Amino acid sequence: MKVKLLDVKGTWRSIADAARTTVGLEEGKKEPIPEWRRKMLLCEHSPIRKLHINWKWYELPYWVSTHFVRHKFGIEHFVRSQRTDRTGVNRNELLQDALVEHECEADAQAIINISRKRLCKQASEETRKAWIEFLHELHEEQPELANACVRDCVYRGWCYEYNSCCYHLTPDFKKSVDLYRQNINGWKGDK
Repeated sequence: MKVKLLDVKGTWRSIADAARTTVGLEEGKKEPIPEWRRKMLLCEHSPIRKLHINWKWYELPYWVSTHFVRHKFGIEHFVRSQRTDRTGVNRNELLQDALVEHECEADAQAIINISRKRLCKQASEETRKAWIEFLHELHEEQPELANACVRDCVYRGWCYEYNSCCYHLTPDFKKSVDLYRQNINGWKGDK
């Protein structure tokens, strides 16, 4: 499996201008600084939905693709068909691990939301790996967005999964939460 970032639509200037509109200010001129971008992503106000990321997984097992298709808000999926009339291969003979191409376009909010579930240890290892590979590619173009993507327990400050992996009881969990919250509204980490 490999993943490729195809396109980024929207700019941080347009996101900042949308935010300025909501508080009655005129459009700005400068590119927003990384600290502002990070804070905007973590507070999850609506202007971040102007940022759209388009990517494609190659040779993704069909059953892993199915896990991602479950996410439907703020994201569109385009999965290679397995229809017999399109492929010439009897669909009934294909296994669940048949490899497909899976293209997505999602806004920043959807990527944050998907990360909460797909980075969790309760997600299948293969699905988690595919999502981590996407986030590595995303980091090259949009580091603040990639860094805002954390598992649900870190996002919420505690694990609420029905069957917990108990990561939230480890010292690494505390470090992850502190890193996620670092320099946001005076947070310096718990002492």
